[in-house]
Amino acid sequence: MTDDVQGLQKRLAAFAAARDWEQYHTPKNLAAALSVEAAELVEIFQWLTPEESARIMADPGAAHRVTDEVADVLAYLLQFCSATGVDPLAALAAKIDRNEERFPAPPRAARPGRAAGEGA
Repeated sequence: MTDDVQGLQKRLAAFAAARDWEQYHTPKNLAAALSVEAAELVEIFQWLTPEESARIMADPGAAHRVTDEVADVLAYLLQFCSATGVDPLAALAAKIDRNEERFPAPPRAARPGRAAGEGA
């Protein structure tokens, strides 16, 4: 795990400890809070068209909301990982490895007018 992720986890733990919130930071509660924050992120995009959603970060007010919800989701995910002993970066790397095996990339199709394997 990188120092940055560990550093953030330590800051989150210190923040919770200073407020005596550790008692509430059980895996069950953190998973529920993570789900709620993810739903709040989804809510921002709920009624947008695909085109509007692709441009959302161009609107400073909307971009601020998205950024805040991403931070909330990541905060709860990191706290969940601390509570359960999951290394989030190792878990992600292992999942990518499994997905690469499970879903191999198809061979690149030849571009029109070129034979397969010819220059790009």
